[in-house]
This record gives sequence, structure tokens and C-alpha cells, in this order.
Amino acid sequence: MKQLVELIAKALVDHPDQVRVTETANGDSVVYQLSVAPGDAGKIIGKQGRIAKAIRTVVAAAALQEDKRATVDIL
Repeated sequence: MKQLVELIAKALVDHPDQVRVTETANGDSVVYQLSVAPGDAGKIIGKQGRIAKAIRTVVAAAALQEDKRATVDIL
């Protein structure tokens, strides 16, 4: 799952080498914290948050396949 978030983020940004994903597990739920270069934050968030919402939806759907809950925080 962490690789999925990282793969999506690296495809969207200008500086893929600065993409960092950290994983924090709390029982059945997992929180992925995504950090990118300051200039790339807008590309990850998108207009009115559409890209961020799409990333969160894909990760949540993939987590359901494993009977877990996952959220993505963009730092």
C-alpha cells in the first residue's frame, strides 16, 4: 500500500526524488503521511482538492481488499 501511494505521487510531481511516505499503523487502520517538495504540493492537491481526494479514494479501496482502513495525510 505504501508503494501505491509513492508510485502515484511520483508520477504527479516534478521532483520525484523528494517524495516521502511514512506509514503509521493503529490496529485496523493505517495512516500514510505523504510529503513532497514545497513546489509540488499544489500538484498533489489539485484544483479544489480533486487529485488528493482521488488518491485517498484509491488507497481506501485498496485497503478494503485487505480488510483494513487507510487514510492519506498530505503534509
